[in-house]
Amino acid sequence: MSSETTADAPDARRRLLEEAARILDEQGPSALSARRLATGAGTSTMAVYTHFGSMGKVVDAVATEGFRRLIDRVDAVERTDDPAADLLATAAAYRENALQNPHLYAVMFGAISVRGLGGQGPDPDVAYAAFRQLVTLVERAMDAGRLRRDDPKAVAAQWWSALHGYMMLELAGMDQVVRDAEHHVLWRLMGNLLEALSD
Repeated sequence: MSSETTADAPDARRRLLEEAARILDEQGPSALSARRLATGAGTSTMAVYTHFGSMGKVVDAVATEGFRRLIDRVDAVERTDDPAADLLATAAAYRENALQNPHLYAVMFGAISVRGLGGQGPDPDVAYAAFRQLVTLVERAMDAGRLRRDDPKAVAAQWWSALHGYMMLELAGMDQVVRDAEHHVLWRLMGNLLEALSD
């Protein structure tokens, strides 16, 4: 049984989550283990299982935390009177978040398996909340006449698919098929999509 008190439990769980995210970000998935996680968080190995039940559930919790961080990052983007520009600004924030947390990003979307630890993936409500942010931005652009009226969820999914697809290529180093891929591929891709969706 863990020696942590009930009062310590939320803080210990938070430390374990932060440490798991740090290990993934700095050392990659092969470095994540219950022992290393407990040592870095200043808890016992038993605490990992007390708070999460299994290492697979640690991975699920980290993926969920990744989506929470993404939501916060997008929320932090200042909204202007140009909803189309705001879509591009949030796309830039999305990219920055992925580049700063590449292993976490890959875990969020199931692109890498953390040492076969399994798990069910992120909390679907939290993951959907990240998508809902984008739907809200698309609805705002439609209401302002910057995008033609269509199913906002479908348009948001198109936008996210294009952005996510490029990010997976960039994180894998596969975007370097042209010089300055960020400008010649990513922003032209998003600009072309924005133009195609425009009213």
